[in-house]
Amino acid sequence: MKRIGIIGGASNQATAEYYRLLNAEVNRRLGGWNTAEVVVSSMNFALAERWVRTGDWDAAGRDLAARAEVLEQAGCAAFLCASNTLHRVADAFTAGRSIPFLHVVDATGAEIRARGLGRVALLGTRPVMAQDFLKRRYRGRFGIDIVVPDAAECDDLDRIIFDELCHGRFLPESKARYLAIVDGLALAGAEGVILGCTEIPLLIQQADRPALPFLDTVALHVRAAVDFALG
Repeated sequence: MKRIGIIGGASNQATAEYYRLLNAEVNRRLGGWNTAEVVVSSMNFALAERWVRTGDWDAAGRDLAARAEVLEQAGCAAFLCASNTLHRVADAFTAGRSIPFLHVVDATGAEIRARGLGRVALLGTRPVMAQDFLKRRYRGRFGIDIVVPDAAECDDLDRIIFDELCHGRFLPESKARYLAIVDGLALAGAEGVILGCTEIPLLIQQADRPALPFLDTVALHVRAAVDFALG
């Protein structure tokens, strides 16, 4: 079994879910007492919060590059970043690495194409929805048309992520707000919804809207990592 590295801590809620799911998926496939070989470099989330709020992507890239180097030196055969938002600086923290980076869009985009979906909504933090770094990869590599909520809805989604989900607070009224936005996107023609922040699957799940495909980026990313780890 190959060792997987995780750049985590953004936030600790999602990173814990990655760790849980990686171990569960390895055990599901191999049985017995088998669990994943994992190394986690978990940051102080206050750093990530500041980078995202202030747009200090240069600082983010430098910090994550140092963490990626540590993971490589620790014997990881590949690594991932447990944050859709911090993929904004993937070019910076993958430069010079001799081990592959498992990109969240590649895992999710492959699943979207396998399901035959062409137009999907993307939920996440404000940078994920407003900027082009993930949307461009979905379009360029997979030919997927990405739509996002309107500006006021984006503000609500972003606030709930930072002020509630990243603190482990999952409020019924926030779940209702997310699902109302999802319903509006479906009415506007979205064939599925990318849960493009790794905390969102902790709030809403496929069972909340059985008829509309939810693309859980955490679960799909984990599945791709285990595929790699088990060869």
